[in-house]
Amino acid sequence: MSAIALHLALNAAISAACFLLLWLAGLRLKDVSFIDSWWGLGIGVIALASYHEAGAHGAHNKLLLGLTEAWAIRLGLYLIWRWQKNGPDPRYTRLLARVKMSFALGTLLYVFALQFVLQFVVSLPVQIGQWGADGIGPAGIAGAVLAVFGLAFESVADWQLVRFKSVLANRGRVLDRELWRYSRHPNHFGDACVWWGLYLIATESAWGLWTLPAPVAMTYLLARWSGVPTVESRMRRHPGHADYAARTPAFVPWFPKS
Repeated sequence: MSAIALHLALNAAISAACFLLLWLAGLRLKDVSFIDSWWGLGIGVIALASYHEAGAHGAHNKLLLGLTEAWAIRLGLYLIWRWQKNGPDPRYTRLLARVKMSFALGTLLYVFALQFVLQFVVSLPVQIGQWGADGIGPAGIAGAVLAVFGLAFESVADWQLVRFKSVLANRGRVLDRELWRYSRHPNHFGDACVWWGLYLIATESAWGLWTLPAPVAMTYLLARWSGVPTVESRMRRHPGHADYAARTPAFVPWFPKS
């Protein structure tokens, strides 16, 4: 078995152990909403493990690790704060009602096991990208710029949304100002930019080019599955959402229609 295959197998074992422990914690709490924060923090753990396993600590390796950790810590801490503030996420209650399984089995199969697989696939650039890199070239520079842009974009969008929701008079209203004037989901768009940037950095490693399914999968998750569709289903209940949706792009920012 090659060194990279062993490296991936070790990371899979570390990730599986973490998910198993968190599942046991969810059983005790009777709430698994906190697992959303592990989406980011878990990738941070995988990235750190990959950095040490590869044994190369050059500029390319540090850049890939540093940007991944910045994204992971910001997103993870934000989602922990949101969970503590809002309590259990009703999405998981509805999911368990649909699958008609016990809380233990339903959450194990449809929450923890599913996220384990998706997290591992999405994080391939920050795993494989640590192997066989020689400095930072044009793709690495472009990727770093795109990742920093995406991180700043999603951070500002999340901050604007939190600030908007903190005003009592805005309850039930649609945020259609600032970055949200140009995209109905600027935070998700920024998230996608981060992962395309990390992929570009990874392409300068020996096998990084073959991790293309990772940013494609992340973009699909954000734009077509767990990101935009989930939020849109809640937003449709707000007055003014139909007009907002008619004039504002769903994902990629652009000037609103008149």
